[in-house]
Amino acid sequence: MGKHILIIGSGVIGLSTAYFCAKRGHRVTVVDRHAPERDGCSFGNAGMIVPSHFVPLAAPGMVALGLKWMWNPESPFYIKPRLDFELMAWAWRFMRSATRAHVDQCAPLIRDLSFASRALFEELAALPGNDFGLVKRGLVMLCKTQHALDDEALMAARANDLGVPAEVMDAKGVAALDPDVTMDVAGGVYFPKDAHLSPGRFMAGLLAECGRMGVEFQWGTEALGVIYNGRHIEALETSRGEFEADEFVLCGGSWSPELVRSLRISLPMQAGKGYSVTLENPRQLPRLCSIFTEARVAVTPMGQTLRFGGTMEIAGLNEDITARRVKGIVNAAPRYFPEFKVSDFEGIQPWRGLRPCSPDGMPYMGRFAEYANLSTASGHAMMGLSLGPVTGQLMSELLSDEPTSLPLTLMNPDRFR
Repeated sequence: MGKHILIIGSGVIGLSTAYFCAKRGHRVTVVDRHAPERDGCSFGNAGMIVPSHFVPLAAPGMVALGLKWMWNPESPFYIKPRLDFELMAWAWRFMRSATRAHVDQCAPLIRDLSFASRALFEELAALPGNDFGLVKRGLVMLCKTQHALDDEALMAARANDLGVPAEVMDAKGVAALDPDVTMDVAGGVYFPKDAHLSPGRFMAGLLAECGRMGVEFQWGTEALGVIYNGRHIEALETSRGEFEADEFVLCGGSWSPELVRSLRISLPMQAGKGYSVTLENPRQLPRLCSIFTEARVAVTPMGQTLRFGGTMEIAGLNEDITARRVKGIVNAAPRYFPEFKVSDFEGIQPWRGLRPCSPDGMPYMGRFAEYANLSTASGHAMMGLSLGPVTGQLMSELLSDEPTSLPLTLMNPDRFR
């Protein structure tokens, strides 16, 4: 017999969880404080499905690189200095996690999650009328300098060892791979199993599929707290009254920690603000998605448009647009694609979104130990879209009281208690 599952949040993780739970026969209600015409990090991102990204954010060298970048106002990474105990605790945990042992432990799981998610994207794309622009041509890491190419070649070797195909190419090789765009690079690394899509179209399709499967949506409904009895959550308190359910799933992204604070649950998280700008009529339209390696800028063709996205700005739950961060993205474009000009981006309204970042770079996925019917799926950082479907599938298995098809141990939401 199916359960009544209440999901807080309608981003890619919330919708994916709703879809797979409904597919298993559960009654599903999704609560979101926004209207259906919402915006967030599920919509304006680079739309990449990336088995190539098997290294968690907390990795060796990231602390030193972050400190170096902090002095450049246009750099890919920035932490806004502020007296905040939670930020300091997060940074300390990040430094503790940024080790080779941590990467070695997490990389195989991230690989398995990514390949499983890619297969689910293919299944979703095969549904009638669900065309969200899935393109399976791979991704290329473009390197301006030989030094960066040498570093990426080492990463390519690790990828191949893990069973993630990767090929190191010189400038002629990457030019032949994507002849529709002029490049000024030393070379690149090609990951043929990566893919890309249009996030807005994917989210619209997923929402429609949820609707067809009977998922109930409570829009404009802000979660305020919970009513509980011992280890059992009885109802969600919202701006529109109380909602009872058998299971409660927190998919609130960067806002998730706020929602469980009243339960004395600590869910260490920082909002990593990212930006993107989309050219409606680009001078050239690449066939592949790519990443400007040194600049940490992602570039994705979406239909006839071209999106440039990047940066990681740790500035709290702040959705203001910082012009100098966007400038860093824009200035990178002509350095790698010399036919483009900075003036191409004039007058374009930048998008911004807050990506939920855990201290060790791994998502939170699973039940909280303190409460028998409260779980979370959050903290995916820049992998939210890429890992959305597999997260939904794993959560549906967990909530159905079945063994999960991949282990959740490394993603235990109580791991920092």
